[in-house]
Amino acid sequence: MKTSQMSIKNQVVLVGHIGATPEVKELSNKKYCRFSLATNESYKNAVGEKVTETQWHSCTAWGKTAEFCEQLLQKGTFVLVTGKLTHRDYVDAQGVKRYITEVLINEFLVLSGRPE
Repeated sequence: MKTSQMSIKNQVVLVGHIGATPEVKELSNKKYCRFSLATNESYKNAVGEKVTETQWHSCTAWGKTAEFCEQLLQKGTFVLVTGKLTHRDYVDAQGVKRYITEVLINEFLVLSGRPE
């Protein structure tokens, strides 16, 4: 009997609102854009009350995608992003090792502008 091999892929799809004005910088002549994305999940607790939990996701885009983010995204924009989950670490100015988990964006789709 043959077993099929499943391709395993690191892919993230998030739909949410941009938390603050995206930060755009340039590194080695290549733009990058960072922003936080809020996603909400609602459910009813044990006593029947509606509870909404917000999760914040750090997102980064590079190159042309970063340029499009700079042009199209602003605080409050409702957006769908696709990308991959990445982990990295660095040492801060005080010598403390910090860890970051972020979504490295491949594509995004603006679903609506900033809420009124």
